[in-house]
Amino acid sequence: MIPRYSRPEMAAIWAPENRYRIWFEVEALAAEGMARIGAIPESAARTIREKGAPKLAVMNAADVERIDAIERETRHDVIAFLTWLAEAVGPDSRFVHQGMTSSDVLDTTLSVQLTQAADILLADIDAVLAALKSRAMEHKYTLTIGRSHGIHAEPTTFGLKLAGHYAEFARNRTRLVAARAEVAVTAISGAVGTFAHLDPSVEEYVASKLGLSPEPVSTQVIPRDRHAAFFCTLGIIASAVERLATEVRHLQRSEVREAEEFFHPGQKGSSAMPHKRNPVLSENLCGLARIVRSAVTPALENVTLWHERDISHSSVERAIGPDATVTLDFALMRLAGMMEKLLVYPQRMLANLESLGGVVHSGEVLLALTKAGILREDAYRIVQSCAMATWTKLGTPEGQSFRVNLEADPDVARMVKPAELDAAMDPALHLRSVDRIFERVFG
Repeated sequence: MIPRYSRPEMAAIWAPENRYRIWFEVEALAAEGMARIGAIPESAARTIREKGAPKLAVMNAADVERIDAIERETRHDVIAFLTWLAEAVGPDSRFVHQGMTSSDVLDTTLSVQLTQAADILLADIDAVLAALKSRAMEHKYTLTIGRSHGIHAEPTTFGLKLAGHYAEFARNRTRLVAARAEVAVTAISGAVGTFAHLDPSVEEYVASKLGLSPEPVSTQVIPRDRHAAFFCTLGIIASAVERLATEVRHLQRSEVREAEEFFHPGQKGSSAMPHKRNPVLSENLCGLARIVRSAVTPALENVTLWHERDISHSSVERAIGPDATVTLDFALMRLAGMMEKLLVYPQRMLANLESLGGVVHSGEVLLALTKAGILREDAYRIVQSCAMATWTKLGTPEGQSFRVNLEADPDVARMVKPAELDAAMDPALHLRSVDRIFERVFG
């Protein structure tokens, strides 16, 4: 991923140095596991660890270039690494990788990298949850208009809007915990997964040391349905990011102006129009979400491999692993910061709520008319007629509020008391269950 949308901690997971250090750890642990059952000398396992670990600890760009140079000759990345490692380990390097196949190293390493990435992403989601909870509590009772199809519906609160997004990210956190567990497996089982040249205890030893679980049945690779589930989860999280970012974009529109991204001192919105305050962060988040979701289809297609293994999945994972995790990490932290600093305008929300002359209370007025004894079909006709008269004549000399139009209807005047209309058109009506909803969401 490009540096503009990368954070160092996540990018480091996919750096060659980290990958090679994990490769070494897998090889060293496998050697220790073999030594424990007498498959190789214990002294060889110690030598591999003692001579290899310091070399990996100070690995630098020159070492990476040396491995790359060997690979240009061998045309095989794992063999290139083992050749480079042998230069440090010496004669006991003949005991490295005994009975193993390249995928034992590659797949186990990918599992480690994905779990490392998941741990960062979980912390990121926690930051988003904290920001959403804080702002939801702040605006728990801040009245605003709810919209369906982009059209004014009934009043809600801005806190309830944010509580809904909080609940979605809480579900996504649960999904990511499950996806992490599903991909946290190792396979040290040999060429076609039969342990022909290895004892299963070696795999169990490596898994325990790396915080993974043994893959119950591997072929030459860990089954890719696990990875598909992981990337699908990232895609769902990205969609949650985009949904919230889209809400902010709409609320920041000039015609709405109920909330907007924080505008920093010295920030510029347009090279041509100095007045502009654009929703650049939320727009950026919508774009980044598309990148993360673009990994989902390739991950699903990786599930189908030929027989015990081919490498059609390999090139895909080299791209989508870093791109999806690095991008989502950046997006989540940008989202958390954006929501922490989001500018909210309650007075503008109230003005918008009242801007249609009271028609947004039509649902409760309909119920008030039926409770007063008017047939529902007749009540609907009356309420809609009064509402449309207000809607179509807003801002004209003939325009009247919804309340005035209702009181001018003879059936309403005869059967519905003014106090009943007052109650039906009171925005506070929509606050009565807010506490219950918040209790469900936040406990």
